[in-house]
Amino acid sequence: MVNRQRAQWASAVCAIVWSVVVLGGSPATAASPELKGKFEVLKGEVSTHTPGKVKLIEFADFYCPHCHYFEEAALPILQKEFGNKLEATLVGFPVFQNKFPTPFVMYEQAKMMGKGNEMKAVLFRTIHKDKITGMLDRSLREVLIKEVGLDPKGFEEGMASGKPAKIFEEGRKWGERIKVQYTPTVLIDGNIKAESNVPENLKLIIQSILDADSKK
Repeated sequence: MVNRQRAQWASAVCAIVWSVVVLGGSPATAASPELKGKFEVLKGEVSTHTPGKVKLIEFADFYCPHCHYFEEAALPILQKEFGNKLEATLVGFPVFQNKFPTPFVMYEQAKMMGKGNEMKAVLFRTIHKDKITGMLDRSLREVLIKEVGLDPKGFEEGMASGKPAKIFEEGRKWGERIKVQYTPTVLIDGNIKAESNVPENLKLIIQSILDADSKK
C-alpha cells in the first residue's frame, strides 16, 4: 500500500508501508448491524447504491505495484464471486511523484471509447511486466492503442481534446476530497471506504450489502 505523503520513496519502502498497514490497520466503524467487514462510512458522501448491485470504485495509481496486484489477483476473485452484481471501475489517483500522467489520460480516453478495461490491463502490464515506466511517446502509444482494438488517429484526437485529462483531474480531486491516503483504496456504493488489502474483507462487505437487499 502506498502512502501518498511518502510516494517519493522507492518501491521497497512502498512494500514496507503495505505490510505495516496489512498487519496493523485500525478498526473500522460499523455503519449498521447488517453491514459487515472493515470499513468507514464517509460523512457528506451520498450513497449510490442500486438494489441488487454493488458499485466498487478503485482509486489506483498505474505505477503502484499493489494496484497491479489488486487488478490481477483481488479484483478477479470479486468478479468471479459476484458476477454482474458487481460493477467495478478504476479512478486514477497518482501517488508516485515525478511520473508522467499519460497512462491515466490514456485510460480515460479508452474508457470513453468503450475499451477501458482492456486499456487498463495493457497499461498495468506495460509498466509492471514490460518495465516501461518512462514517457509513453506517440509511437509506443500507437502500439498499445492498436492492441486494445482502437483507432490510433481517433484516440489521439480524443486525447488532444483535453476531455480525458479533465475527467482524470476530476477523479483526482474526488480522491482528495474523501482523503485517499494510499493506493489501492476502494470506495463502495459512493460512501463506504473499505480496506482493500484483503479480498475477503471486500467480499464480506459486498455480500452483506446484497444480503440486506434480499431482505427488503
